[in-house]
Amino acid sequence: MKTVKAQIVLCAVGAHIFGVKVVANILTVVHTETVRLDPDKLSDLYTELGERGAEDVVCRAIEELAVRLTHCERLWRHKDVTNLRKSARSLIAISDQIGMTAMSNIARDVTLAIDAEDQPAVAATLFRLIRVGERSLTAIWDQHDLSI
Repeated sequence: MKTVKAQIVLCAVGAHIFGVKVVANILTVVHTETVRLDPDKLSDLYTELGERGAEDVVCRAIEELAVRLTHCERLWRHKDVTNLRKSARSLIAISDQIGMTAMSNIARDVTLAIDAEDQPAVAATLFRLIRVGERSLTAIWDQHDLSI
């Protein structure tokens, strides 16, 4: 995580309503996370299924992960925690299959936060999952030079 230049903002509304000069320091935080792909998992997949079979599995997994990440966000916004947990659990198995270790671990953290009924933790870990998921999908897509 790195912080970007702080900005000073004068709040005219606060000055008008309360008769004081309100100044706030606003920091913009940019989240950067290392994407971890397990090359051994992918290598095993290619050894077991051959190039064509492994490429097929990887392509289908990428597509399914993208759909389920979007579905997780939608479920969270609709406060459907039961189905969010099911969807996050499915992300663990799929991402493990193709060597997306970080994504699998974070999806596991989402389910643990749901089990603990810790809504702030659910929100934080879910949106971390979405950030890492998007980056992981891009990384594996680029690594295998897959095309649509």
